[in-house]
Amino acid sequence: MKRVRITVLKKEFYPEYADEYLTEGREVGSCPMLDVGDTFVYAGSAVMPEGFCPWAWMDIYRSVSALSSGSTMKPWNKEDGQTIVCCTDGIRPVVFRVEAFGENEEDIE
Repeated sequence: MKRVRITVLKKEFYPEYADEYLTEGREVGSCPMLDVGDTFVYAGSAVMPEGFCPWAWMDIYRSVSALSSGSTMKPWNKEDGQTIVCCTDGIRPVVFRVEAFGENEEDIE
């Protein structure tokens, strides 16, 4: 099994949808759990990395697990062993780069 690095690339926020659909409206703001540049490492066993958002984890786990198992995302991605995914929050989604690396504990950076 490969390790998988999960990096927050971008946070979006759609205030017009927040005002229309959320009780707190635009005051809710963008995702409070993650920041651009945050990095997490998945080490296997379906264990969510510490500090990661549980809702986003449910959304991206399939891609993380697939890359950990050696799946390829070619020809859709320029680099093999990586993909771009996001959580499914329609008002404040977060975009992640998910990339496989290494084969054992010593390879974690």
